Amino acid sequence: MTRMPASTWASLSRAHEERADSLTAGHRARKATRERHAIDDFLYDYYGTRLSVLRRWHPGVDISLEPGPNGSAPHRQWRWYATDADGVVRFHATAFLADRAETVRFIHRLLSAIASRPAFTGCFGLHEWAMVYRQREHRHPLPLRLGQEGTDAVVESHQIRCTHFDAFRFFTPDAVSLNRLRPTRESQLELDQPGCLHASMDCHKWATKLGPAVPGDLALDCFELARDIRLLDMQASPYDFSSYGEPAVAIETPEGKAEYVARQREFSQRAGRLRARLIDVCAALIEGAEPPARLGT
Repeated sequence: MTRMPASTWASLSRAHEERADSLTAGHRARKATRERHAIDDFLYDYYGTRLSVLRRWHPGVDISLEPGPNGSAPHRQWRWYATDADGVVRFHATAFLADRAETVRFIHRLLSAIASRPAFTGCFGLHEWAMVYRQREHRHPLPLRLGQEGTDAVVESHQIRCTHFDAFRFFTPDAVSLNRLRPTRESQLELDQPGCLHASMDCHKWATKLGPAVPGDLALDCFELARDIRLLDMQASPYDFSSYGEPAVAIETPEGKAEYVARQREFSQRAGRLRARLIDVCAALIEGAEPPARLGT
């Protein structure tokens, strides 16, 4: 285990808080005025992202924090940390695994399975279109760019191949039979693939579930990726986001499809790098660590 001097971890912690504040500035300002945002709110409502958790810097599994002039690192008071007799604080991997073993092993299996597959980039974001197909009431209070009939026509003129259960489960009843696959929670290990925008956004979900085992920079990288992907997800949706100043990615046209696929591939590559690091975190947890002297609360 690598020991980190107090000056280093204090600097990293401050920088992490500043980056987290920058990434969430818009949401925090809107939260103060109770303003809703059809793009960004997804990251907090669907994923249950907590600002206080996002701001908290963690060193990761194999780094211990040396005490400074003011004593041991504040992590000593946090769950799943332990403090040695000399004041060195470290993440207690064994204790964390004892509480979260099933979750860690599932995440490891799922992310490893996704990483082993080629990326499919022929979905064109049609999952969002299938969520409003032949539906008069929609999730977002925004008009449809092509109207209801035009939106339905786009769905009917394409083959839909959604692999992600958490997108498929929001399909309208009429759209379910149009999907070439029938994703379920049980088939997630077999179907999730690296080209899927939602599977890539889920890196943020898995990083959150792995909690303090995930180094701070990796946690924020996953959140930032999810934020960037969410924007494309909505730009390529049937909704008109011009009131947000966001141009549409018109996937019903050849030009829009080309733009979508290019950005989808870029996100897939970014997610692949982050997914590999999350797999490493899981592997380190599963291997375990020698229990330190005293657990924090």
